[in-house]
Amino acid sequence: MRLIARTSFFGGAPWVDSLCVLVLLLSCFLPFVCHFLGLRWVLGVLCLLGMLVLQRSELDQQALHQHGRTEHVRVLQIQESEDGMGDEGVGYYTVSVLDGPPQAPIPGGTFIEWHWAVGGVYTVTVDPQGLAPAARGGPPGPPVVQRFLQILLGLGLAWALWRPMHLLLRVKRVAEPSLSDELGVDNADAGPAGVEGELPDPAFLVNADPEAVLELLVTAPWSAERLEGAVYRASAHLHRHAGAGVRRQMLALDAARYGDLGLSARITAVPVDGGADRRWGVDWATGSTVDRRFWQALIGHTERVRGVATEMVDGRSVAVTFSSEDRTVRVWDLASGRPVGEPLTGYDFEVCAVATGVVDGRPVVVGGCRDSAVRVWDLATGRPVGHPLTGHTEVVTAVATAVLDGRPLGVSGSRDGTVRVWDLTTGQPVGEPLTGHNGPVEALATEVVDSHPVAVAGNWDGTVRVWDLSTGRPVGEPLTGHTEGVWALATTVVDGRPVAVSGSRDETVRRWDLMTGRPVGAPLTGAAEGVYALVTGSVQDRPVVVGGSRDGMVRVWDLSTGQLVGEPLAGHVDGVWAVATGVVDGCPVAVTGGNEDGEVRVWDLSPGRPVGTPLTGHTDEVRAVATAVVDGRPVAVSGSRDGTVRVWDLSTGRPAAEPVIAHSHASVSVATAVLDGRPVVLTSSWEGVVPVWDLSTGRPVGQPLVGHTGPVWSLATGAVEGTAVIAAGGMDGTVWVWDLTTGRPIGEPLTGHFGLVSSVATAVVQGRPVAVTGSWDTTVRIWDLTTGHPIGEHLTGHIGLVKAMGVMVATAVVEGRPVAVTGSWDTTVRIWDLTTGHPIGEHLTGHTDEVRAVATGVLDGHPVAVTGSQDGMVHVWDLPSGRAAGQLVFPGPVRAVEVSPDGRLVVGFGWEIAVLAPPQP
Repeated sequence: MRLIARTSFFGGAPWVDSLCVLVLLLSCFLPFVCHFLGLRWVLGVLCLLGMLVLQRSELDQQALHQHGRTEHVRVLQIQESEDGMGDEGVGYYTVSVLDGPPQAPIPGGTFIEWHWAVGGVYTVTVDPQGLAPAARGGPPGPPVVQRFLQILLGLGLAWALWRPMHLLLRVKRVAEPSLSDELGVDNADAGPAGVEGELPDPAFLVNADPEAVLELLVTAPWSAERLEGAVYRASAHLHRHAGAGVRRQMLALDAARYGDLGLSARITAVPVDGGADRRWGVDWATGSTVDRRFWQALIGHTERVRGVATEMVDGRSVAVTFSSEDRTVRVWDLASGRPVGEPLTGYDFEVCAVATGVVDGRPVVVGGCRDSAVRVWDLATGRPVGHPLTGHTEVVTAVATAVLDGRPLGVSGSRDGTVRVWDLTTGQPVGEPLTGHNGPVEALATEVVDSHPVAVAGNWDGTVRVWDLSTGRPVGEPLTGHTEGVWALATTVVDGRPVAVSGSRDETVRRWDLMTGRPVGAPLTGAAEGVYALVTGSVQDRPVVVGGSRDGMVRVWDLSTGQLVGEPLAGHVDGVWAVATGVVDGCPVAVTGGNEDGEVRVWDLSPGRPVGTPLTGHTDEVRAVATAVVDGRPVAVSGSRDGTVRVWDLSTGRPAAEPVIAHSHASVSVATAVLDGRPVVLTSSWEGVVPVWDLSTGRPVGQPLVGHTGPVWSLATGAVEGTAVIAAGGMDGTVWVWDLTTGRPIGEPLTGHFGLVSSVATAVVQGRPVAVTGSWDTTVRIWDLTTGHPIGEHLTGHIGLVKAMGVMVATAVVEGRPVAVTGSWDTTVRIWDLTTGHPIGEHLTGHTDEVRAVATGVLDGHPVAVTGSQDGMVHVWDLPSGRAAGQLVFPGPVRAVEVSPDGRLVVGFGWEIAVLAPPQP
């Protein structure tokens, strides 16, 4: 430190040591303060200004050296000149040096400004005669303190710029022309990537490291309002670990789901390193399940998630999720979306309910189990705490935590009709079981009323009961109002009063004043198919309740007004069975679980403007798609589990007709035909009939076709001796064939399967019209539609149920042979020679889950098969060679595919429909 002082501009000033220490401390702490306060930009500006000041000083010194000869001198002595005072009363100083040129007397004012000190080494610029210094510089080269400050400021600036530099360095540069050049877009209009709140261009989104892009989306306060951010987050949980080619395809699809076909096209045009030039474009897609409030998905469970809770662990907001089907309990960091440690282990039982709490300063999770025990785990270590808490005689369906006289308590409810209280420190029961319930206890919550902790229990009989945990006695009479069982409970404080919120299968949510036992306002409505999960929270200091329903929607109500807050959150393709709330980086979030694939979703509850213009459509799973022509326009027809059939313009995605309200239950199959010059659609039904609808008007045509004794599951149209026919497979194991013109059955039903007939297709084999059927009995059969007799033996080879099948008609001849293509629950695809009944080649593999849809068509003049699976994958197979010809990934299970006559691909995935343009050669 003294070396710095002696060689600095300040010479031997006594306060230099203290100043240097202070500078060191501030330099060390300033980066950390700015980092933790999120003020990287402040740190960057300060460091940049400091470096500019030091750089200017160095430039000034270099400028001095340009005026004359530069010498280095070491000061030996400084004394006032014997010449005394000048004529104008200005004192002079004489400087004796060890080496270097002689020094003439220096005016006092100038000398004081130079700050020369004995022993110092300085750079001087002398006049041509070398007699007097014309100017004074610093020591040779930058001073030590200046060098030290430059290093510190450089490190601070690097720290501040690390995140954007990290993003830029991870971009995968490509050799092809830029996106703007390729599309003819003026770069000046696009703006620089990442400047003034602009997200990077599509090339960055496709080729950059996903972790870097996601980090940018989390830290940038404007990203929630940007369409690009919503598009990237929509399926980030799927493409973050995929290659750039898959990411490009999924981003283009999600841009179309948000209604921005221009962005979709720009993304599709992005080249990728080592990627194929053949790219499927997205003509249009529906966006019923996209929402800018979707933050991220937690992927790890393999079965439906039944419970969620949140807690703080080591300063991190975490979620605890469980699935009773896959028998795992997992902990997630909500900020990063990554799992925390391994799944909680040490058990071989099903967890049916979870809650979080604190025991001896440690965060814990309390789980209710199917074996009637209650178990506790340490959230930090994932290890069990103590022994299982036993006492219930049936499955434990609900748990909650509370504090009584400083003791942490666990509260559990069971289907044995009791509520039990446990001391979580000792593992001992507290008091006697709380009895009196008229049936199983399905929901629990705790609250403090008049300084007394209480437990609130929901029952199958539709009542809500309140218990004082201090005395073990009921508080008042049961709360009545629901007409069906109470499956969800939550508590909070509204306007200073403790309130319980209950959800029921009667599709209502009710509020109760826990001090008076009276209902608060009218029931909260809008939750179709019942409310199965509830949790309370706060959004902008207003109390809210978040509810999950069997219809797959998540709804938020304002507890003060009783009104819905915004539109429901759509994204789950199955019922929502678990919800929790938390705060991540100051942002209120909801965590929801329920998808049958084990997906857990995190939602941003902060208010904001919608982004994009999604095309809405079905409100449940799309189970069937077909194509037709209406008024000279090609259309796509989709059938859904929501009971509707919709008609879409194949080119634009706009509705081409009014939806057909087909049935009160799912339409799992549709088929199109022309009847008396009118395009019609036939739909399957659970009622055992096949209605016929006019595609132009959406009205029924004639009477439904009857014959089946159970639900109709599959449909296909064909021709027999020039007459249009429809073949329908049912749950009763039979196939009926009707004349479409007369509506009468042709012959007797086709019998032989002893399981549900899940698929039907028609073809022509050696001049005879045939039907090909697949069944849950794992067999494929071929029928002569003229005689009604089976042809040959049934086709076997799949080891799972044959769930979906399509037979080529126009392209049913591959090298002169009519073929059938089948897909099964065993994840395989097979090609069959319909003339011999033998399989052609080996089975086709690539799917990782059951194959749910198969179609055939022509691409680039080649006959192909297209298969869709529960794994969200669509594979394209070249039929002559039996090789894979393409692969597409969708953010939901694919249950319907169709190839249009012009080669476009129609895909039903989740609640959505997408039409993709064939890749160009």
